[in-house]
Amino acid sequence: MSPNSAGRAEKLGYTNVKVYHEGLPEWTKKNYTVLSAQYLKEAYIDKDIPNVLLDVRSAAVAKKGFIKGAVSLPAAGIAADITKFPPKDKKPPIIIVDDNGGDDAKSAAKSLLSAGYTSVTIVTGGMNAWKAAALPIETGALATNIVYVPKPRPGEIAMDDFKKIASNIPADTVIIDVRSQEEANDGMIKGARVVPDAVILDRLAEVPKDKLIVTYCNTGVQAEMAYHKLKEKGYNAKFLNAKVTFDDAGNYTIEKP
Repeated sequence: MSPNSAGRAEKLGYTNVKVYHEGLPEWTKKNYTVLSAQYLKEAYIDKDIPNVLLDVRSAAVAKKGFIKGAVSLPAAGIAADITKFPPKDKKPPIIIVDDNGGDDAKSAAKSLLSAGYTSVTIVTGGMNAWKAAALPIETGALATNIVYVPKPRPGEIAMDDFKKIASNIPADTVIIDVRSQEEANDGMIKGARVVPDAVILDRLAEVPKDKLIVTYCNTGVQAEMAYHKLKEKGYNAKFLNAKVTFDDAGNYTIEKP
């Protein structure tokens, strides 16, 4: 929860509100996250975003119905087969599915985290949730070899190109900081405009349609969400898929999440 989110929660009457200042990038170094079946389809499969989709059920069960692109690797064998996974420095998004998002998925996630992998995610509700949402299912033998070929996400701007633009923003380009105003007050890129992702559709009058729009945040997540919203409205937009941190002097560093 960001300070801005905490403030909104307090305004709604909540009193026991805490802020995890390190944020998602730090959390994912030692902990798994979760996503819904629908989000897996829309954010990864439909957009052809490279990932490692692990079906950790038994092969006999999995072949009766699985998600396209899944690799069969039962939970009990994850630790022994860790060499099958892509190198950790490639930071592959690893998405785990079992029957119901239960113990098998959690066990597999913990094995991967212990081996040094980050960006490990469990599908909430597992295959039961996928089937309940009437999402497409395949049958037959699953792949057993893990193949991960990273590629830029749709709309992603190269870090070197972003740095070049940020060092001297061209007249035909606008950089938008889509974090909250409170976060931006602690440091932001000189010359950028603050239009939080949460309200960007309500503030399109502040976003010129005749310029290239480049969005950024502190993880790349909000920047990408804002990018898609702008693209749907016909904007020429790109986003920075990177971790951006600021020091007390206002200097910033950019690194891949």
